[in-house]
Amino acid sequence: MEQPKSYVYVIERAEDGSYWAYLPDLPGCATTGESPEQAERQLHEAVELYLSYYSQRGLPPPPPQARVGTVTAA
Repeated sequence: MEQPKSYVYVIERAEDGSYWAYLPDLPGCATTGESPEQAERQLHEAVELYLSYYSQRGLPPPPPQARVGTVTAA
């Protein structure tokens, strides 16, 4: 059985006040929500669907490679 993978995700506020969430390592895997919490919940389902594409074809999913950090600016 394959080990679970941990992917970095980003949630950003859109100009219309909604939120969108995406995973840098899974191109095209994104969702939106009216709150950050809703976008995060929906992202879990989006990831399952995205990765099922690979699983159904016997392909390895993209590996997690994104890194998280912060930059302090003056």
